[in-house]
Amino acid sequence: MKIGKKIKNLRVKKGLTQEELGERTDLSKGYISQLERDLSSPSIDTFFSILEVLGCSPKDFFDEEVSDQKVVYREEDQTEYWDDEKGYRIQWLVPESNEKEMEPIILTLQEKGEFKAFPPSLSETFAYVLEGKISVRIGNTFFHAKQGESIYYLASDEHQFINAHHGTSKVLIAATESYL
Repeated sequence: MKIGKKIKNLRVKKGLTQEELGERTDLSKGYISQLERDLSSPSIDTFFSILEVLGCSPKDFFDEEVSDQKVVYREEDQTEYWDDEKGYRIQWLVPESNEKEMEPIILTLQEKGEFKAFPPSLSETFAYVLEGKISVRIGNTFFHAKQGESIYYLASDEHQFINAHHGTSKVLIAATESYL
């Protein structure tokens, strides 16, 4: 068993840097790095000290992980919303995604349809045009993408998706700092 990877995963889940873990266990950042890369093995006392800081019992550390997280989302798990006035349909592909770091959706824009304008945020947005052509307005600048093209931007200005196609356009969007 490679314990270094498990130590690193626990440290990252706990939100600690190697330096912070080292400070809390009286170990150097370099030694923590060596442990995580399985270049060194800790003594039993050191190992127990690390686990204590990471909030993990030895039993839990060595038990095989049983994942209770949902990984596959079926079509019936999705939720959707239509706005006939603005001419768009939004499908949330992962229902609880607004509680996560990233929120994936499919946005369908009818001819002349436009999604709501969003204020500036710390969000990063990725979009992939599945069909048609869309315009993304960021501030006062318009960017255009057609089927098969991708878009990526920081949402530091007001931004909006608009259909730039004579017909329906569909785009897959994944945004951080959930704002969709």
